[in-house]
Amino acid sequence: MIYLDYQATTPLAPEAREAMLPWLGGPEASGMMLGYANPHSPHRPGRMAAAAVEVAREQVAALLPPGGRVIFTSGATEAINLALVGSGAKRLAVSAIEHAAVLDTARAIDPALTIIPVDHEGLVSPDAPLGDASQLVAVMQVNNEIGTVQPVEDLAKRAHAQGALFLCDAVQGAGKLSALAGADMIAISAHKLYGPKGIGALWLRDGLEIAPLIRGGGQEQGLRSGTLSPALCAGFGAAAALAAQRMEEDAAHVAQLWQRARDVLSRWTLNGSQGQRWLGNLNLRLEGLDVARLMSDLRDIAFSAGSACASGSGRTSHVLRAIHLADEQAKASIRLGFGRYSGLRDIEDACTRIEAAAAAQGV
Repeated sequence: MIYLDYQATTPLAPEAREAMLPWLGGPEASGMMLGYANPHSPHRPGRMAAAAVEVAREQVAALLPPGGRVIFTSGATEAINLALVGSGAKRLAVSAIEHAAVLDTARAIDPALTIIPVDHEGLVSPDAPLGDASQLVAVMQVNNEIGTVQPVEDLAKRAHAQGALFLCDAVQGAGKLSALAGADMIAISAHKLYGPKGIGALWLRDGLEIAPLIRGGGQEQGLRSGTLSPALCAGFGAAAALAAQRMEEDAAHVAQLWQRARDVLSRWTLNGSQGQRWLGNLNLRLEGLDVARLMSDLRDIAFSAGSACASGSGRTSHVLRAIHLADEQAKASIRLGFGRYSGLRDIEDACTRIEAAAAAQGV
């Protein structure tokens, strides 16, 4: 199997797995390394677990701007809900290509929310209208479907100039691109940067107060009650630290893979900006392509016909509609995602087979 769906999830880094193992101890654990201890307990094993959580918090925070704090959550969806609902904002503006976690939550809060348009390359204009009455603006750093990188720093300044907060979904960019400046809240997810599933984080600018969604024991600085998993936190932290170390190396590797994939699939049309994008996301279309047949013919290559979060819905991608593609163009599109653990030969083989299978359809 050749795995080309890095936008849906990345493989777990071996270093992250190793960091998790000590905190998965069972009843046979001996000595003071009681990996099953509750990090919110006051006894010594609990304090050791709590210390591991705090090390992980510092590692994750190092990927994000200075002057803020990290709140661990179950994932980016919870982090986004905590940010949007907890902010108390009632009038919202979000980009047309946001993830459903932002769009659906924002619509529930403000049915008349402002949708910020994107151009045919999938980019929000730095002077796009943000809604005069908006109290919170949300624009993602890197789009999960087409990989476009938004001018979030400029948009954050504009939001602040009109008195609005700025939330950034940095799920696809964290650990790959440099830290965001100017955001008030940032949502990230461990399993999109080679960490474990089931944990994410919300970064809050210092001085910003929001209300909790989940109440109970008051854990996570009173903003997210519930027992934390030291194992998940440790894996997240190790993955974040590794991403910070390897950021340039990973980017160079991905650029090489991108170029080889484009060489092989040269007749396919790129969806989204050529220049303002994360190169680990390759969204392409070929007029007349039957994507369902292509995926059936290539069952040992894992790639996507659209965002994995909306797979099986039968709906045309809202992102591809937002960049002004006709339904038949959107339905003839595929997404290839690759990264740190993708090999050049695998990319060559997969793209060659994709091209051959498309040609066999007569397109």
